Amino acid sequence: MSKKSFQSLVIGSLLLFSITPTVHAASKYAGGDVTDGGTISGKLSFDGALPEDAVERITISKNPDVCDDEGTGYREVVWVDVKDGALRGAFVFIKKISKGKKWAPPEGDNYVVLQKGCRFRPWAQVVQPGPIIIRHSDPDSVLHNINTREMIGVEKGRIVKRTMFNFGQPEPGDIKKKLKPRRSAFISMNCEAHNFMFGFMMAPKHPYAVVVNEDGTYSLDDVPPGDYTVSAWHPRFGIMDTKLTVSANGAAQANFTFTAK
Repeated sequence: MSKKSFQSLVIGSLLLFSITPTVHAASKYAGGDVTDGGTISGKLSFDGALPEDAVERITISKNPDVCDDEGTGYREVVWVDVKDGALRGAFVFIKKISKGKKWAPPEGDNYVVLQKGCRFRPWAQVVQPGPIIIRHSDPDSVLHNINTREMIGVEKGRIVKRTMFNFGQPEPGDIKKKLKPRRSAFISMNCEAHNFMFGFMMAPKHPYAVVVNEDGTYSLDDVPPGDYTVSAWHPRFGIMDTKLTVSANGAAQANFTFTAK
């Protein structure tokens, strides 16, 4: 290699290292006070016939005295929850927002995954990356084993799951973990001891994400004026996007209608 080529290589490497921190910094979210913030609201609906696997019946073969609270001998896992046309168990969020409001403190000052009656409660929730409590609230005769996995590739419809933590919890009580998504905010949960326990979370960098209400409606508040992509995520159907503009103190609307695939 000539001296000139070597110098060019060194200069190029130095430029790369000097640029990289700036790129990473730009991907961070800045939370603070919002002036003249607006709202984004809407509703998630489902149109057409439900897919055949919308509800799955799984035999309760372990701890029926605790897990079979309905006395049927099986658990109905509702993968697609629709009532009066409203699609429930889904999330709505803003894509790639770099600054806005601060995260509000969680209820009870802690994010909690509750295991009670051999169910994850709630089925779906939004949490801030960081500390989270895994709570075993069943009798001490019940062993839970929570497997929490980052769902990479949701946007492309080709999901690869990375285990974030997977541990047994043989006794009632709390175990604190740190939720650290690397590449995706979408998270699935299941219990390795009970094959009918499932749940989902979103852990985005910013607080502009919500689980839809029981009637399919949602609202995102204190949104800085600007142009945005708003997305709806249903774990069974994937992601839908729409673009909109939020004006100062204004109200924008984004409705989403999912169909069976």
